[in-house]
Amino acid sequence: MTAEVEDGWYDPEFTTFGDRLSGAREEVGMSQEEFAKRLGVKIKTLKNWEDDFSEPRANRLSIMAGMLNVTLRWLLTGEGEGPSDPQAGDLSPDVSVLLEEFRDLQNQLAITSERLNRLERQLRATLRVEAVD
Repeated sequence: MTAEVEDGWYDPEFTTFGDRLSGAREEVGMSQEEFAKRLGVKIKTLKNWEDDFSEPRANRLSIMAGMLNVTLRWLLTGEGEGPSDPQAGDLSPDVSVLLEEFRDLQNQLAITSERLNRLERQLRATLRVEAVD
């Protein structure tokens, strides 16, 4: 049994999605406000996810897993690679800063890609309507 499971906060048998989400967010040192802002959602939405009142869409799950440095499987089930990568503490401050910036850019890219897809769908729908007229 690993130390994380012994602590009990993300044992797959006892934790919920919201527990894992909030625990992993805290593990990377982000407040709810900061995480919600970086994810592009309202703080109320994030709180509802962490309190297990609602669940995010699949595209947000993927973004969150990347931001929290956990696998999607772990985030959903508690099984697989979770937080507390033992090598993370061995990184120099310069590398840590670069990794954080890299993750931020990845997240921004994912959010921008989602916006671009949504805009493309709207454009196609508008063009279809105009073609019929």
